[in-house]
Order: sequence, then structure tokens, then C-alpha cells
Amino acid sequence: MPRKPERPPKSPPRPNRWEGKEKPDWLSRALARAGAMPQDEAEAAIKAGRVSVNGRVATTPLTPVPPDAVIKVDGLPVRKEVPSHVLAFHKPAGVLTSTARQHRTGTVFEILLPQLPLELNRFTWHAVGRLDVDTTGLLLFTNDDKLVAHCTSPETNLPKRYLATVFSVADDAKVEPLRQGMTLDDGPARPAVVRVRDEHTVEVTLTEGRHHQVKRMLGAVGLPARALHREAVGDITLEGIPESGFRLLTDAEIREKLHYTGRAPAGPVSESEDA
Repeated sequence: MPRKPERPPKSPPRPNRWEGKEKPDWLSRALARAGAMPQDEAEAAIKAGRVSVNGRVATTPLTPVPPDAVIKVDGLPVRKEVPSHVLAFHKPAGVLTSTARQHRTGTVFEILLPQLPLELNRFTWHAVGRLDVDTTGLLLFTNDDKLVAHCTSPETNLPKRYLATVFSVADDAKVEPLRQGMTLDDGPARPAVVRVRDEHTVEVTLTEGRHHQVKRMLGAVGLPARALHREAVGDITLEGIPESGFRLLTDAEIREKLHYTGRAPAGPVSESEDA
């Protein structure tokens, strides 16, 4: 009986190209992060041959940019490292937390971006989590995608406080399962801090943000939400911010109220925090 040919030994796994090193950014995003220009404008400038990396003209927006690279636009150097900025925005009902690329109209960016002064409008702004189309209240924006990860990762334990208006009559007995920790269709939920303000108003504070989490938790105990409003993220509140308005947080607020001290490595990100 003929012998089966032996299989060649498997090749050892190839090491990760960037193992132990900081991965390069791509050029259009590096320009937007630096506040040189919004990402759409950066892509157009690159394709027009106006941008160079280490002395060579780059014409592809996805050109990798190593951490020590020198970028120039129209011959002028770009400072790549910039401070982290955060905007506190009072989201109205009826608009989506998504970009114009995802939905052309009816987004929070159509309300926020026209208000920004020139020195802030040059950045690419990321929404910190999401609020449902009809959910109102505090929505943060930042130019630092690592801060997005910090604020939305369950590992950070950053509290988010919501105010729900419910159809049924609320009392402490009904909301007790939320305080104990309950199991939803996507797994166990952490115990929440819950306060019944009146028979139709329930305050819920979470340290995680899963899709429609507050709505699902309240619905599971017979208190379907008629309206949902986010009052706070960390120790940042809407005080002094009119509906559809914004304010720029100070460095001290970012550090002390969001507990963020710099561009830390990204962790798990939750995009749906409308609960």
C-alpha cells in the first residue's frame, strides 16, 4: 500500500509587523487629529499634492505616517501632537448621533459644527458613545479617539446618569431588580444606582453602556420608558448649556470630572449608550 506523502511542517507564525512599536496613523486622519483641517479637506489636499511626509509628496490619504514623521502642508510643518479637547453638547430630540457620511441629514453634527469657532472647526470630532434619535441630554464630543475609548469602556467604570419618564407607576419595589443586577437578553447587567423621583420619573446611573440598556431594564420590570434624558457623564452635567448648545470643557474638567489624563491605549468601546 503506497505511503501517503508527508505534509510539510507548518511555518512558524509571522510576528506582528508592529509588535512592540507604535502603529503609524494614516495621513488624512493624522492631519485631522492635529487640527490642521477636517478629514474631508485633508483628503482633498493630499490628492492635490499639497502634503508631504518626510520630504516626499504623498497623494494617498491612507499613506502611513510613523510617529516621528514630519508632515508639511503647502510647505509648512504640521504639529502632530495636540491637546485633547472635549465639547459638552445638549442634544435635542429627533436627530441622529451619526456622521454625515452615514446619514446625510438629521444628525447632531449639522447642529454642532456650524456653531464652532475656526480654531475648533479644524478638528475631526468623535461622538463619545451614542444617544438614540429621541433621547435628549448630554452628549460629549472629542478630537481624541482614545478618550472615546476611555469614556465608553466598561472597564473605566465612568458613571452615566439618565432620567427616564415611565408610563406605569414607579416605586422602590419595582426598581429593586435594577439595583441588584439583572439579566438581559445580551447577558447580565451590572447593578445600577436607581432613585425614584416620583411615580413617573426614575433616575438610573450606569457604569456600562449597552444598546438601549436603560429602556430594556425598565421595560423588564414593567416600567416602559416614554422619554429618556441623559443628565451627566462622570461629573460633567448640562448646567448652563441650552438645548442644541455646547461648551468647551477645561483641561481640569477633563482630568478631574472625566478622570482622563492623556492618550491611553484604546480599550473596548461601546457605541450605543442611549440605554
